[in-house]
Amino acid sequence: MRPIKSLYLLGFTPFFLGSACRLSSPLVHRDAPQQCHPYSTSTSAETFSFRIAASFSAKGHKLNSKINLFSFKHEDQRQAETAEASPRKRPDSGQDAFFVSNIGTSKNVAFGVADGVGGWSDSGIDSADFSHGLCGRMADIASKASTASTKHAWEFKKGDLKARDLMQKAYSAILEEKKIRGGGSTACIAVGHSDGTLQVANLGDSGFVQLRPNAVYFASKPQTHAFNTPYQLSVFHPKLLARSLAFGHKPLSDQPKDASVTDHTVKHGDVLVFATDGVWDNLSSTDVMKLVSRYMTGFNGWVDGKDGITASDQLGVLTTEGGIGKERENTLQALLAVAITGEAKAASENTKLDGPFAREVQRYYPGEDWHGGKVDDICVVVAVVVKNDSEL
Repeated sequence: MRPIKSLYLLGFTPFFLGSACRLSSPLVHRDAPQQCHPYSTSTSAETFSFRIAASFSAKGHKLNSKINLFSFKHEDQRQAETAEASPRKRPDSGQDAFFVSNIGTSKNVAFGVADGVGGWSDSGIDSADFSHGLCGRMADIASKASTASTKHAWEFKKGDLKARDLMQKAYSAILEEKKIRGGGSTACIAVGHSDGTLQVANLGDSGFVQLRPNAVYFASKPQTHAFNTPYQLSVFHPKLLARSLAFGHKPLSDQPKDASVTDHTVKHGDVLVFATDGVWDNLSSTDVMKLVSRYMTGFNGWVDGKDGITASDQLGVLTTEGGIGKERENTLQALLAVAITGEAKAASENTKLDGPFAREVQRYYPGEDWHGGKVDDICVVVAVVVKNDSEL
């Protein structure tokens, strides 16, 4: 994440942290989860799986699908991040991070993205340590949920792992361990259940969209304190905290309880796109919808029939390894993740076409001659929802 100005929260030149919101008004926090499924689209007999892939590209690096793609295999109990990962073992995603993990031994999954706040570099701190550490802890906690009581194992009642609780436990673990010197990060995470329910906790200006054939069914709203100042979790080194307070500045340090929580019902053929602001500063939700629609219809994931465009019965095949005839992006979710990352990358490097970030700068600061995209780290997690009997 690249800020326009230097660190406010540590008491230096006071201005902006992070990146701009992609909508004009900040989200008003509600303690109670928002219900986003007024009409149920599944029955008790239906079960669903989340076919997940992630793509990413660090700022200044070329996008290469051979190294910038992760495909989640549910049956392997794989995690996209490990809590102890060293910088050399991390994905090539810069200060952006992601995770995907089974929840214990169940068919439920937890996944999401985090975006390290780049302004901490003014104090010699790389927020990548925090964002990747946070994702590693969330993956670790989710994978060990409801297991025997061992170090870093977490007890939850059956089906009771909530998205905000997962964020809180991971954040608390990092603070308790005191291994990370400092940093800040946004986070947008989800807990998906095989019964078709999905809960999302979003803190800051990362975000997600729920897409259905040619429609943005739901789009999250960013949480910001002001322009270019997203809500963020923070870890403070005592010396930096003391310096900030000595300058009379109260540090920005939001909590998981401040995250917006929304509950959703998914249906066969839904496409869920979770992304950091490297996407949303350069592509609108409508841009992402058009791109996804092009690929979903082009590869017959969504098909045109007598009832209009609907999800294909072949989605189970298309989202299984080898379902798409490509060497690397050989599943529909992998193809979508790489396509969105590539489109956002191209838009970020376009100096002529104004994206969402440029339009926000022009709105708030018309004197700033900002045009084109916003170069940044990019991270995308795509989940295609498949009804389990659609595999035949």
